[in-house]
Amino acid sequence: MDIEELLTGLLQQNLGWVLLAVLLVVVVLKAVKIVPQSEQHVVERFGRLRSVLGPGINLIVPFFDKVAHQISILERQLPIASQDAITRDNVLVQVDTSVFYRIIEPEKTVYRIRNVDSAIATTVAGIVRAEIGKMDLDEVQANRAALITTIKAFVEDAVDNWGIEVTRAEILDVNLDAATRAAMMQQLNAERARRAQVTEAEGSKRAVELAADAELYASEQTAKARRVLADAEAYATQIVAVAINENGLEAAQYQIALKQVEALGTMSSGSGSQTIVVPSEALAAFGDAFKLLKGRG
Repeated sequence: MDIEELLTGLLQQNLGWVLLAVLLVVVVLKAVKIVPQSEQHVVERFGRLRSVLGPGINLIVPFFDKVAHQISILERQLPIASQDAITRDNVLVQVDTSVFYRIIEPEKTVYRIRNVDSAIATTVAGIVRAEIGKMDLDEVQANRAALITTIKAFVEDAVDNWGIEVTRAEILDVNLDAATRAAMMQQLNAERARRAQVTEAEGSKRAVELAADAELYASEQTAKARRVLADAEAYATQIVAVAINENGLEAAQYQIALKQVEALGTMSSGSGSQTIVVPSEALAAFGDAFKLLKGRG
């Protein structure tokens, strides 16, 4: 009986240590929380917000604190949403939008909004309708980048209390009804025809301008050549006048003789000209010219 009682005592004592070890393990597991890099954990104590655990190893009070929410802080994309809007010039359009966001303050997100995706989608739809209502259809098509920037800024202000950061907003497409598209196509074709006519008219005008410039240039060159020829003749006349003034009648006879020699040379260079008839006056002029030349020599 003594041995049995001893074994029973030892077994009870070891069981106590085993239970203590198990309890210690449970306490450690409940006290130590490892948070992944892409998450943040919201801790509550008796139903109230206690703290937000960041990535890494964290300690909490076991049995009092618990991780109530595990929030991913990765960037999220809302499903593509389509909403109708009416432009300032009363054109009905269907706008496809997409928004990217991420949670930066989980304690605000979990306690201030129930369905964050639905809330953001509703906010974006209202802002898109309001902004497009301030613009004509042409402005919506031409200023899409500015419209996206405006929508993103308004959405950021609207969701600021929800602990959310809007990283990007996109307008994927602006769709029109069939009647509006047909009207715009007719307008586009008319504009293309008008531009073609304007281009053709400008080409014809330019061709006329170039032809006029060419004629003006030719006239200027002809006038310039005539001025040069007139200047040359005037210069030659001036030289003859000076020679006559210095040498008297002999210089005049010399010039006349040179002109007659040039004329005879022209006659002799003609086809079929073998005989040259020289008038007696020309012979006399040659003699006078030779005398003049001799006298100069």
